[in-house]
Amino acid sequence: MRSSTFDFSPLFPASLPAPAIKWTGAPRFSFVGGNNDPDVVPVDALREAADAVLSREGNALSNYTVKTGPQGYRPLREFVAQKLKRDAGISCTAEDIVMVSGSLQALDLVNAVFCEPGDTVIYEQESYQGSINRMTRMGVNVVGIPLDDDGMRMDVLHDALAGLKTRGVRPKFIYTIPTVQNPTATIMSEGRRRELLKLSEEYGVPIFEDDCYADLIWSGTRPPALYAMSKAGGVVHIGSFSKSVAPALRVGYVVAPWEILSRVLALKTDAGSGALEQMVLAEFCKPHFETHVPKLRGALRAKLETLMESLNEQFGTAAEFEDPQGGIFLWVKLPDQVDAMRLYQKALAAGVAINPGPEWSVDAAYSKSRIRICFASPSHEQIREGVALLAEVCRSEFGVPARSANVQKQD
Repeated sequence: MRSSTFDFSPLFPASLPAPAIKWTGAPRFSFVGGNNDPDVVPVDALREAADAVLSREGNALSNYTVKTGPQGYRPLREFVAQKLKRDAGISCTAEDIVMVSGSLQALDLVNAVFCEPGDTVIYEQESYQGSINRMTRMGVNVVGIPLDDDGMRMDVLHDALAGLKTRGVRPKFIYTIPTVQNPTATIMSEGRRRELLKLSEEYGVPIFEDDCYADLIWSGTRPPALYAMSKAGGVVHIGSFSKSVAPALRVGYVVAPWEILSRVLALKTDAGSGALEQMVLAEFCKPHFETHVPKLRGALRAKLETLMESLNEQFGTAAEFEDPQGGIFLWVKLPDQVDAMRLYQKALAAGVAINPGPEWSVDAAYSKSRIRICFASPSHEQIREGVALLAEVCRSEFGVPARSANVQKQD
């Protein structure tokens, strides 16, 4: 990479994030990131879809929006509307949807519509690192609400909203990942969802619903989306094909009233998210999506079983976790003497990458000894070997004892 003797640093704005670390290759055992199972990517079907759609309407790529407008490729928006109606109970049309470059762009756009420095938002205490970091960079105050097995606790949320109102603070939104929560993998019950919507309406605070893991529930049945249950319409819903088809496609969507979508489109200055990806997905999804996703869920569930067995074999009672109902990650509590940030560094040096809990929480002290383990991408053999190596690091660095008993909690 070309170096420079010119000093650019005085020109950088103070708000610029810390520089990225140069990538030097993947670690030997990687349990990080929202990657998926490489063996279940539907390569042949995607290739056929690409050939078909390019043969039929490839010349439409001459237009930034492939002649279907700035909201995205219309056949894909129509598929999303049908899918959301069938799976999540959401009644919407293609006109209620904007296609974006993955759920990360959706986060950026919705955040920009609502927030500016000094604002307040409400989050689940443990939440998606990328979303927490975005709030920090924007100078937005984040109020964390603890979770239990049913998701965000409504008693604590009520008290937080009441306290903020007393101080004259109206949060811009309540951000939640209600269906296979990241990182805890909890699923908010339907009753709890009704309570959340009631509080949202009572205090005039909209809900920002991140639903990108909802296709990965083992049973294939999910509660209705908050967007579907809302009578007042105060919910912005986002989703993605990253977890259900392939992360590298970078295709997500925002579902919201036009009052919000019109602002999203005004901020979306990329001249349209990748049209080719949208065209291929639309062609693939119509005949294949409903048969592909169950295969993916089966493969992920098998890898989770291997991970839980490996943790019990290597850690025993020293690793506590719930058997999640879906997803691609496991939220693990290690003994109190384990500093997850230090473990992350020592494990990485040994060739094992994990997500340290404090980076996935608005309460770093609570998550000090917790880690997130993503199991979708590594093979079964890599899961076993990686967990064994992680256990060695925990024993040598923190005195974590060897296995003594099985503490897996079955749902």
